[in-house]
Amino acid sequence: MEPQPWPAPEVARAVRAKNYGRQVPLPVAVRDRLGELFPDAEFADAFGPTGPAGRSPGRLALITVFQMTENLTDRQAAEAVRDRLSWMYALRLPRDAARAAAHA
Repeated sequence: MEPQPWPAPEVARAVRAKNYGRQVPLPVAVRDRLGELFPDAEFADAFGPTGPAGRSPGRLALITVFQMTENLTDRQAAEAVRDRLSWMYALRLPRDAARAAAHA
């Protein structure tokens, strides 16, 4: 596994506009206060140097945290990654990448 930096998302403006003057959702607060909570580099020793490329373990860990805090099923968590701006923002996913990943 090659640790990948998280790209700056274009959804940041949309999240700020949507939540202007209101309390932000938990995923937005987590990202704003803690940044990249689970960097991929911390998981590098758990993966061998060969094999197929996988999903970002840091993102998967963060998805699991959000899933548990909202008491979501796996399917509901997958839908949240695809459809919720707050989750896309926290995971630093562009809208197109989140939709493509959900259908992969």
